[in-house]
Amino acid sequence: MDYTKKILYQSNYWYNDGLRKAQIRDMSGAVTSLRRSLQYNRENIAARNLLGLVYYGRGEVAEGLVEWIISKNLKPRDNIASYFISRVQASASELDVVNQAIRRYNQCLVYCEQNGEDLAIIQLKKVIAAHPSFLKAYQLLALLYLHTEQYAKARQALRTARKLDTTNEMTLRYMHELTNLRGQKIKDDKPKKEEAVEYNLGNETIIQPKHSVAKALASKFTVMNIVVGAFIGAAIIWFLIVPAVDQTKNEKVNQQIVEYSERINALEAQISAQTRTLDEYRKNDTDTENNAQSAASTADSYENLLTAYNQWTSQSYTDDVMADSLLNVNRDSLGDGGKALYDEMSADVFPGASESLYSGGTASLEVANYDTAIASLGKVIRMDENYDSGGALLNLGLAYMRNGDNDNAVKYLKRVIELFPDTDNAQEAQNGLSSISQGGTTDGGADTQNADGQNSDTGSTDAGNTDSGDTDAPVQDTGAEDGY
Repeated sequence: MDYTKKILYQSNYWYNDGLRKAQIRDMSGAVTSLRRSLQYNRENIAARNLLGLVYYGRGEVAEGLVEWIISKNLKPRDNIASYFISRVQASASELDVVNQAIRRYNQCLVYCEQNGEDLAIIQLKKVIAAHPSFLKAYQLLALLYLHTEQYAKARQALRTARKLDTTNEMTLRYMHELTNLRGQKIKDDKPKKEEAVEYNLGNETIIQPKHSVAKALASKFTVMNIVVGAFIGAAIIWFLIVPAVDQTKNEKVNQQIVEYSERINALEAQISAQTRTLDEYRKNDTDTENNAQSAASTADSYENLLTAYNQWTSQSYTDDVMADSLLNVNRDSLGDGGKALYDEMSADVFPGASESLYSGGTASLEVANYDTAIASLGKVIRMDENYDSGGALLNLGLAYMRNGDNDNAVKYLKRVIELFPDTDNAQEAQNGLSSISQGGTTDGGADTQNADGQNSDTGSTDAGNTDSGDTDAPVQDTGAEDGY
């Protein structure tokens, strides 16, 4: 047997293992097995679709959609992933509820960082009420209950989380910690036997507490002394330290007011000088006014170039952010040094930004988010009109067409034919122009071109539903006769 068949059999083996675990709600084990299956064969469509269902069953809708979109790109036709995607997109209200739940969950994380456990608990209750299968929300709620010593509520939240995923490592760890904390509390709550002193007086045995009255009075006097000392310390702080602190603060405020006043005066002087200069420009002829506008444009371009350069040198910004700054620069208004710096930064930033924006734009186009697709692909065109051999121009034209803007659609589709004649992209653009000229529909029912130039059919197939509990997927041959 060649290595190719062995790899395929190994991928099918891990797929079947993930299917068995998903059927008994072992979602974490199913995710591990299915990922291993995809490591052996990334084009195992059944494994990728099942992985999307497992993510969907744990409340991670976005991760599930990612796996289904990848599956659809690998196999555009006769793929159940198309049905899953259409079902999720069809229920816009449910998708909006999931988005709101995820935003509230992220806000709860912020509350936790700010020691706002009560606000986080209130928000998490709303999250699980709106999105009952959100596993991470149950785990965070249980952790907050453990932190606030509400052990009964923590146990209830962990039981629900374990029903969603029976072998999740985080859930099991919290349950173990809950058991230890409750055992320790029961042990600490046991009443201690009061120590006493026994002695005999004649025929009688007298039992007396070990602590004498003198010691009890001494402890009371100690407490009183502490209270009196606290009052004295508070009085000292109030009458001596607080006035000094207030005086220091007032001095700092006055100093800041003086500094701000000086800055305001300097700015007013600059504004006055600029106003006089502007008045002089207005007295000149039209050419002088045009020169002033050109100078203002040049100043804006250099300012935007400086902003982009600071972002570039700090290495703290993504290519997308730096590309936005560079796109605001008018290269023609720069000098030779500015043009050289602009070309150096654009050569470093634009390729990565184009790849990221092109991938996001095509993904938005596939899910009918046309406004986002137009914005992303428009930036790609401004950076490199020939990107992906006309693929960016073609997808931008299709996005405008499906968004109802036929004028812009015709503009970019004709540009594809002009720059890349006798290519598949040109043929696809010609089909779009024919559809517009014939008064065709502009919805998302047409074929959408993906990043590698292939067409992705968005038509749904007659398949099962997206219920996370439905794991009756087909069992693949694992090649058991070869030991795999």
